[in-house]
Amino acid sequence: MNPAATREGAQTVTVRGVRDGCVFEAAATVAEEVPVALEYNGISHAVMLATPLDLEDFALGFSLAEGIIAHPGEFYGMDEERSAQGITLRLEVASSASARLKERRRALAGRTGCGLCGAENLAQVMRELPSLGDGPRLAVSAIARAMTGVHQRQRLQRVTGAVHAAAWCDAQGEVRWLREDVGRHNALDKLAGALAAQRVPAAQGFIAVTSRASFEMVHKTVAAGVTLLAAVSAPTALAIHTAHSARLALVGFARDANLTLYTDEARRLDLDN
Repeated sequence: MNPAATREGAQTVTVRGVRDGCVFEAAATVAEEVPVALEYNGISHAVMLATPLDLEDFALGFSLAEGIIAHPGEFYGMDEERSAQGITLRLEVASSASARLKERRRALAGRTGCGLCGAENLAQVMRELPSLGDGPRLAVSAIARAMTGVHQRQRLQRVTGAVHAAAWCDAQGEVRWLREDVGRHNALDKLAGALAAQRVPAAQGFIAVTSRASFEMVHKTVAAGVTLLAAVSAPTALAIHTAHSARLALVGFARDANLTLYTDEARRLDLDN
C-alpha cells in the first residue's frame, strides 16, 4: 500500500510483522523525509533531506549557520515550490550575501546523518567561530527539567519514533521553542531560524537536543549565540575541542538528573545544584 498523508510531517503506511509470537497487520505512522533544495537569488546551493515542517525557519537558520547571511536582516523572503521530486525553497537575500555566496560557492548534498557533506575544502568546514560572551549560570535541575520537557513536547516523535528535536530553554529549564526533524542538524537549524525570526534573546537560555553532540551541533549552537548545549548522548572529540575554543559549555548524557560536563571554562553550570 502506498503511503498516505496523515498529518503534517508524517504519513500512514500499512505494515505486517510479528509481536509476542503473533502475526499482525496494522497502520503505522512514519516521518516524512524529502529532498529540500535551497536557491539563493536564483543560484542553487544545497539539497538537504529534511522533514517538510517549519521550512522558513530552516532556511533562515541554515543561512545563518552557514554564514551565507551575516544577520537576519539580509534574509528578504522565501517562496516554496513543491513537486514530485521534492521541495525547492527560493530565497531572496541581500546582494552582499549573494556576493559572498558566489565567492565560496560549493556543492552540498545533505543527508540526515551529516551536516557537512560536500564541503570542498577543510577551511569551509573549520570556519573560525566567535568566542561566546557571558551566559546565565545554570543549575543541574534546569538541565533535567529541560530534557523532560523536550521529551514531553515531541509530538512528531511520539507518533513516528523517527525524529530528533532541538529546543531552546530558559535559565530555569522551561522549553520555550522546539523544532523537530529527521535530521538532528536540520532540527537545530529550524530552531536557530525561529529564534532569529522572533528576536529571542538566545544567549539568556540554552539549547537541548535529542542526539549526540557532534561537531556541527556545537558549531550551529555557537553560531546562534547560545552558551550551553545539552545533549542526550555523547559528544565527539572534535565537538569538545570546538566547544572549548568557543567557550561553549558542553553537556552530554543528559538524562533524568544525570549528566556529564565536557567543557565549561566560563563556569556556566553549577554541579552542586
